[in-house]
Amino acid sequence: MLTAGLDPTLHAVPPVATPAGSILHFPDIRSRFLPHAHDVMVCLPPEYHESPTRRYPVLYLHDGQNVFDDLPLSPFGVQWGVDTTARALMYARVIEPLIIVAIGNAGRDRIDEYTPTRDNMHDAGGMADRYGQMLVYEIKPWIDHTWRTRRGATDTAVAGSSLGGLLSLHLGLTHAAVFGKIGLLSPSVWWDDRWIVRQLLVDGHRRPDLKIWLDVGTGEKRMLKGTRLLYRMLLRQGWRVGADLHYMEAEGALHDERAWGERTGLFLRFLFPASR
Repeated sequence: MLTAGLDPTLHAVPPVATPAGSILHFPDIRSRFLPHAHDVMVCLPPEYHESPTRRYPVLYLHDGQNVFDDLPLSPFGVQWGVDTTARALMYARVIEPLIIVAIGNAGRDRIDEYTPTRDNMHDAGGMADRYGQMLVYEIKPWIDHTWRTRRGATDTAVAGSSLGGLLSLHLGLTHAAVFGKIGLLSPSVWWDDRWIVRQLLVDGHRRPDLKIWLDVGTGEKRMLKGTRLLYRMLLRQGWRVGADLHYMEAEGALHDERAWGERTGLFLRFLFPASR
């Protein structure tokens, strides 16, 4: 079981590497905050072992089954290809080298873990804070202890799509001292009568120092209106386009892994641009 801080039991669990050795897969990691085990996948930058003194920023991704080409676990048969895209951009020196950590979802209980409130219309939800505790107090300390990371908020991002986007924004707002960069791809703003938008309007809510990528496809009829509302609210709360906010509407894009994969390179460029 993972525990807050560093767990020697977890360190002793050998990863299952892909044939190319590019991704380390830690199956069935248990947390004291959640009832279900989660797979954790770690993708190191190509230069990691050749640069033994360098430290790297970290991107945490939800729905880890769906994101890596080199670890085809997706139940949909289509991956984002984050590893392939990121390596190409690193080799081209378009983005800075980074470590990517993907946490697999809990299957049928994904909707509970990825939502911050109980939605009575769906009779589900409300465990996002416990998922955040797992990420902040267990997984991140283990990652920081095991690999050479840059640990500050400005070098730590969290991103996801759909409910994973909703979860990422919630974690950014509640753990801004941990996650300073947020990737929101087609976020489920609709959840619980747009609860996340109302949170931005809470009196006395101080705008956290977050760099935010926000996007949606114009073919996502359910998501488009809510995402546009969220964008207007972020502007109202002081985020600035081109500085700490980027908004994109992908013409004709649908709500699926293929569409998010096509936007992966864009959000990586915004959140992790290469140093000049």
